[in-house]
Amino acid sequence: MSNQSKPNLLDSHNRRLNYLRISITDRCNLNCMYCAPQQFIPKLRHKDILRYEEILRLVRIGVNLGITKIRVTGGEPLVRKGVYEFLQLLSEIDGISDLSLTTNGILLKENIDRIKSAGIKRINISLDTIYKKKYEKITGFDMFDQVWEGILLAKEAGFDPIKINAVVLTGINDDELTDLAKLSISHPFHIRFIEYMPIGNPRMNYCRHMLTPEIKQRISVLGDLIPVENNTYDGPSQRFKFKGAKGEIGFISPISRHFCDKCNRLRLTANGYLRSCLLSDNQEDLKGPIRKGCLDSDLVDIITRTAYHKPAHHNILLNEQSGVTDQMFSIGG
Repeated sequence: MSNQSKPNLLDSHNRRLNYLRISITDRCNLNCMYCAPQQFIPKLRHKDILRYEEILRLVRIGVNLGITKIRVTGGEPLVRKGVYEFLQLLSEIDGISDLSLTTNGILLKENIDRIKSAGIKRINISLDTIYKKKYEKITGFDMFDQVWEGILLAKEAGFDPIKINAVVLTGINDDELTDLAKLSISHPFHIRFIEYMPIGNPRMNYCRHMLTPEIKQRISVLGDLIPVENNTYDGPSQRFKFKGAKGEIGFISPISRHFCDKCNRLRLTANGYLRSCLLSDNQEDLKGPIRKGCLDSDLVDIITRTAYHKPAHHNILLNEQSGVTDQMFSIGG
């Protein structure tokens, strides 16, 4: 079926949903302060996680409903056994025009060739600091050098663009915003500053958000931010670049600049629930019906119903919890 003849997956607000983010595991090899919960939460049992063949079935159904963009996330997706074979099978599904991966970069260095061979062309890497001691403070592990080497190898391997995601945390990494932004001048990287979202029950006790206008002001000492036109696959990021820079600057602003009216995303959690909004606990079970032997038509009904009831907007307020009790690592950020 050609893209032109595919139906549009629409919600009740007439937004076309063509982007599916897939969390393939809730496990991670880091322990980031804004992601890891305060109290111990048991990890999903192996039998509770969607099997790869179940995910592939859901993706094929989604593509027939109009899904064209897929991002694989976690937890940390590269810790799951068999991930490279899964990515290869995913890349072979006709109708996916954009397949990308979000990773913390720990396993990039030794697996960059396998990732490329599996059909991944774009990588997002979570990196909130470029200082070793601070990296260890934020993540719990002294792994900065390994991550940075992996990023440079990804550049050499031809991944483009390489997006580096930095969650801005007041009093933790806001003193190095210009240093992070400078990476876009010297390297062909897209440095994306993300406003912190209070999801779940994170270990850090957070009281003050730094919003995009202040971040822009901080990095403006490097020069004027020249707007860059968004393309089909940019999502909510506002794109800019400094004059003569090799890369770009992006801002993702869920609090200061709601982008709900343009949101085109659905999320499939590691344990098989479909969520229409990151910032809502409303979700529909897909794993249960699959394992009870349901037909594809039954899954179509669940997916289209979930999509249709996607909320008009989220309810995050400054300095308040979102009301989302599920943890970020289990949803897929």
